Amino acid sequence: TLNGRQRDDAVAGNLLLVDYLREVVGLTGTKIGCDGGECGLCTVLVDGKAQHSCLTLAATCAGKSLETIEALAEGGRLNAIQRGFHEKLGAQCGFCTPGMVMAAEALLRVNPDPDEAEIRNEMASNICRCTGYVKIIEAVQFAAAELKSNREAA
Repeated sequence: TLNGRQRDDAVAGNLLLVDYLREVVGLTGTKIGCDGGECGLCTVLVDGKAQHSCLTLAATCAGKSLETIEALAEGGRLNAIQRGFHEKLGAQCGFCTPGMVMAAEALLRVNPDPDEAEIRNEMASNICRCTGYVKIIEAVQFAAAELKSNREAA
């Protein structure tokens, strides 16, 4: 399942998930950076957990649920994390943003009220060359607060 839709694609045994997403499916929100699992630009969710798609063979994802940055908008509107990156200026050049947003999404699903140390720890596998990470941390905190407010209002 990819972004909520069933897919049935034959893939080569050596095809990386990042290449499958970008070249076969045409979902270019997942970026290619280091090709070695060091930068986090290619972060996607596999069964709800953040995973580097440059280290994952596409064939190993058979029967799993995959989510990319393209899945996060809600009814054509940015979700809380995307809004956080926009409102708190967490995106500078924007190249790392999809991977950062997906890592934050995975974090907030398991820990909806993380403290700053927990955010820093969970976001450590994603590298940004433009910021000092302060705005990224603020973006995740903004999203956590908004999601908490939405839960309390419901």
